[in-house]
Amino acid sequence: MQRYGMVVKIRPDFLDEYVRLHANVWPKVLEKITDCNIRNYSIYHYGDLLFSYYEYIGDDYEADMKKMADDPTTQEWWKVCTPGFIPVEQRGPNEWWTEMREIFHRD
Repeated sequence: MQRYGMVVKIRPDFLDEYVRLHANVWPKVLEKITDCNIRNYSIYHYGDLLFSYYEYIGDDYEADMKKMADDPTTQEWWKVCTPGFIPVEQRGPNEWWTEMREIFHRD
């Protein structure tokens, strides 16, 4: 199992809509998350930041992320959510959520 922490900024005028959307995530989006070996997925808000945490239990992260990105329902979900995002300055190319480096963990 591998842990991931990600961060993105959110437009203040979009926060209420983002919270509303995540109160009722589309079932097929949730199914795809599970199908792509993601577990224990959470999103937190602080100031103008969103922080996500999840655990990946598969053995080919790149392939699973491609499978998710190629899914038509997930693409539609992202079209609804990403207009509210402002990528952080240190992001990679074509990246909305930016991976964070884990510096401490204790089970």
